[in-house]
Amino acid sequence: MQIFGETLAFQTVIFLVLAVGLALFFEAINGFHDTANAVATVIYTHSLKPTVAVVWSGVWNLIGVLTSSGAVAYGIVALLPVELVINAGSGPSYAMVFSLLISAIIWNFGTWYVGLPNSSSHSLIGAIMGVGLAHSLLAPGHSLSEGINWQQVQNVFTSLLVSPIVGFCGAALLLLLGKALIRRPELFRPANQKKAPPWWIRALLILTCTGVSFAHGSNDGQKGMGLLMLILVGILPGLFALNLNSGAANLSQLAAMSRSVQPVIEHHAPKIPISNQDASTELSNFIKTKGKISDKTLPALAAKNQAIANSLSGKQSFQAFSINERRSLRTDMYLVSTAIGKLNKQNKFTAPNEKKALASYQASLDKETKYIPNFVKIVVAFALGIGTMIGWKRIVVTVGEKIGKEHLSYGQGASAELVAMATIEAADQFGLPVSTTHVLSSGVAGTMAASGSGLQMETLRNIALSWVLTLPATTLLGAAFFAASLYAVLSSVGVK
Repeated sequence: MQIFGETLAFQTVIFLVLAVGLALFFEAINGFHDTANAVATVIYTHSLKPTVAVVWSGVWNLIGVLTSSGAVAYGIVALLPVELVINAGSGPSYAMVFSLLISAIIWNFGTWYVGLPNSSSHSLIGAIMGVGLAHSLLAPGHSLSEGINWQQVQNVFTSLLVSPIVGFCGAALLLLLGKALIRRPELFRPANQKKAPPWWIRALLILTCTGVSFAHGSNDGQKGMGLLMLILVGILPGLFALNLNSGAANLSQLAAMSRSVQPVIEHHAPKIPISNQDASTELSNFIKTKGKISDKTLPALAAKNQAIANSLSGKQSFQAFSINERRSLRTDMYLVSTAIGKLNKQNKFTAPNEKKALASYQASLDKETKYIPNFVKIVVAFALGIGTMIGWKRIVVTVGEKIGKEHLSYGQGASAELVAMATIEAADQFGLPVSTTHVLSSGVAGTMAASGSGLQMETLRNIALSWVLTLPATTLLGAAFFAASLYAVLSSVGVK
């Protein structure tokens, strides 16, 4: 069957449709939770009608997604086992995608159904950990320590653990500051459930909703983009393995940079002959979490970098390569880029000019492999909006009425959303995923505590319990589904 010029088996087309459908459904469930938090205050306070609020939020989610760097998307992908990322399109990678998405969807849908705000980021990362652990157990010659990029997991979890604290304390302090500076009592009374607030309060709440929606799109919206790209690269490498929009100037510059750093790499590399296959194996082992440099690492890097330079020489665009050549070139570029990044972090290149040149080359390599087409961003934003339109009510009621003993006030909603917006935007600059749900729910709780409204401890206990259980539950689900999916996929397509 022909799909965009690529010949695919019927079973592969089914996998493509199912995988893309699951990825978009995951984003819709994300909309149930995280995007619903963005519209909670404007809907609950009657600042905007639900349909208008969801459309407005969806537009700004889309703008946030379209202007995002993609760093968070590929930060999520970096959590996955190296073999599954390099061999996208293999049977195990299909199993990985299905198990990740199904596990996260089950947990997110369950927590939404009972009205508990839950983090889609948290559930997805738990599923990734489960896949990594299961892959280590099932793949011969692997240890548990190799199944997960523990350094990246540590970075992600630091952001997920710190952000709710920032949300709680920041929103509480902002509310107290607002009370001291803004002498308008109506701003700090519980929202009137029968009529809209004064125009200036509505403007404030719409502004904060806009900010959170934009920030959510620029951060949380990227998770689905990363998974979609992994699917598309694996099944349609001819179209998505490399950025086909790059022109002759880009390729010429990349080839020149490859040649310019070659003497730097060779200067530090022992004179050891190494084959192309051995170079791939050496770099694949090195870039694993526990991978260590050996005498062959730098010769392997030099060999792969020379292969990239040779491949790019005289080429005007990536379309000049065959489908298999694109897949192979992407793998080489991924190995070289990741290896350079790890070597630079380990200070294996000590001269400042060498580190700078290699870092610049790494960024250029990533630009051609870690890109996200606009149509992927648009469909992800659309899925988020559809999910919000379907599932906003349960989360809005929890945020507005069940966190504090009093109903949410205008000032509390604005404070929580301003802090959420700032926290998410800050995390986006560092390529770290944070949870809109965690930050905003914690922010609302902080404002309730600061205003003396009191907290509904039963709701908070339930929310905390869902947050605590998310990691072990989705890890177990991810591991179980990976094992089952791997067996099913390998049996159906005959891939080993």
